[in-house]
Amino acid sequence: MSIENLKVNDPFADDVGDTQPKNYVHIRIQQRNGRKTLTTVQGLSKDYSPKALLKAFKKEYACNGTIIQDKDMGEVIQLQGDHRTKVMDFLTDKDKDKMGKYALAKENIKIHGF
Repeated sequence: MSIENLKVNDPFADDVGDTQPKNYVHIRIQQRNGRKTLTTVQGLSKDYSPKALLKAFKKEYACNGTIIQDKDMGEVIQLQGDHRTKVMDFLTDKDKDKMGKYALAKENIKIHGF
C-alpha cells in the first residue's frame, strides 16, 4: 500500500515522461520580501535579443528589470513585479510592432508560480 499524498511534487520540474526534449520558455514568479515579486523569463532561443526584449518589457509595463547571466540557465530576464501573463501575451503576439515573425506558440511557453 502506498500513500499518494506524501509524494514530492516539484512545480519547477519538467515532465519526466517526455521522450523528446522540448525547448520551452519558462516564465516564473519569485517572492522577494513582503508583497514584492520578480518575474523571470528564461529559455529564449538565440533568435531573440535579451537586451531588446528587456527594453520593450520595461517600456510596456512601466517596471524596472535586468539581465542575469546564469551558468546553468544562460541569460535570464528579471522584471520587477508580477508580469507573467503580460509577458506571455507579448511573446505570442503576431503584431508587427512587437514580435512580428518571431512570435512564439503558446504551447512552447510554461508559466510557473502560485
